Amino acid sequence: MVRSNFQAHPFHLVSPSPWPIFTCISLLALTTSGVLTMHSFSLAQDFLYMALLLVILSMSFWFRDVISEATYLGNHTLAVQRGLNMGVALFIVSEALFFLAIFWTFFHSALSPAVEMGAQWPPKGIDSVNPFELPLLNTVILLSSGFTVTYAHHSLIQGNRSGALYGIVLTVLLALIFTGLQGLEYTVSSFTLSDSTYGSCFYFGTGFHGLHVMIGTAFIGVGLWRVLAYHFTENHHLGLESSILYWHFVDVVWLILFISIYYWGS
Repeated sequence: MVRSNFQAHPFHLVSPSPWPIFTCISLLALTTSGVLTMHSFSLAQDFLYMALLLVILSMSFWFRDVISEATYLGNHTLAVQRGLNMGVALFIVSEALFFLAIFWTFFHSALSPAVEMGAQWPPKGIDSVNPFELPLLNTVILLSSGFTVTYAHHSLIQGNRSGALYGIVLTVLLALIFTGLQGLEYTVSSFTLSDSTYGSCFYFGTGFHGLHVMIGTAFIGVGLWRVLAYHFTENHHLGLESSILYWHFVDVVWLILFISIYYWGS
């Protein structure tokens, strides 16, 4: 049946769904158990793992319904796609403001170091990470993943399905290598999160960026599965486009992190 036969507008009025409220409750449980774990409450870590599992499950079921609405039910008209594009753009803007707060804190401390930190930056006693070792390698890897995901996007637009698959697989592999090297960097660093403002800013900035890399990897991984399942066409692949936009944002944030925290801040 044609949409215009039963609906006089192009918008999607979503059906009642339990997954948004389940996701909210799961996220509340995750943050609460996370704080309790940091304060060494008994069994808090067990609740943290259970809450994380609940977040993953509830969001997976929610996104499953969204994929069904887009792929099989035909609910994502051009008007709906424009709205989703605006939603993704606003989400990325909110994430950019989040990282702006981190950089603001870093430069506030770096440009005018307090006496308690030895009136110098990095603070006295801090041996900063060499920017031309693992950080530079990670920069090359992450920028390369930006090229491969762009290649995958253009291949999909041109109807080259194998090129799109190769590009996305390479992007996921590069993202996993980046995450592994970031973890390795943490294990060999000579300072910790509690070592003055420098340690807090360093691990807060790079750690949250690493979290965004993992989320982006999962996002692109879902896009890979949907390409394999023939969900996308040359002119209708909003889910993959959104993941690519998010990945480019992650690339830009890393460049700023590398230049400001690793290179200038060291």
